Amino acid sequence: MKVSVQTAEALLLMIEAQNLPIGARLPAERALCQELQVSRAALREAIGQLIGLGVLESRAGSGTFVRQPLAVTMFRASQSSLEPTAIKDDDADPLYRLDVYEARLVLEAGTAWYAAQRATPADIEHIRAAYDRLANFQRQGNTEQAALADAQFHLAIAQASHNLVLLELMHNLFERLQHNVVTARRKIYTQTYEFDKLHAQHSAILAHVSDGEPQAAREAICEHIGFVNQQITDIELQQARTQRVSRLGILL
Repeated sequence: MKVSVQTAEALLLMIEAQNLPIGARLPAERALCQELQVSRAALREAIGQLIGLGVLESRAGSGTFVRQPLAVTMFRASQSSLEPTAIKDDDADPLYRLDVYEARLVLEAGTAWYAAQRATPADIEHIRAAYDRLANFQRQGNTEQAALADAQFHLAIAQASHNLVLLELMHNLFERLQHNVVTARRKIYTQTYEFDKLHAQHSAILAHVSDGEPQAAREAICEHIGFVNQQITDIELQQARTQRVSRLGILL
């Protein structure tokens, strides 16, 4: 087991043992390193993992806070199916990308539906924060960070569904989701006008969840995922045609 994963488990146990409530600020980095007997690098990586899962929240200039406690058993379950060998390269296996697309379509239609019915004001704030980070990184042209924020936006919606099974499934899909989004943004990045459409789609999803409109939220997220898949399919088709023409040119 990686040191960062062990450290994340230790952090979760500490939060549980000290009965830290939602909104509680974690001790300073140095104190945590001493208490958990780990390096700063391992601690920072562990905190990053828990932020990605929505357990912790980092506030610039203020520190790291408890966002949503998570049982160690659920964290272990979320890690067990995320072996590195399970993460495929979309370019090497295009059909795997379609598998991820279908899985997202089925799973996220449900999380959006329930999130629109169950999201608390704190949930909405969490989703909006991820949306704002995504928009900010997108404006900066920071594709990698925008991709991470995109994945966190979708995870925040899953958390707002308040369904532990759906949440665990989304956690298990997190690395695949993040990888899939990175691939999508890398391929769509050359078509900057498409980002306006993506932004509008995320905005619509946020609005429908915030307004408590489950059917509209489900339709909006399905439309978004379908749009991304179609864009990548079109780009890959165009790339294949270009490569074919290039090969024909060489033969001639």
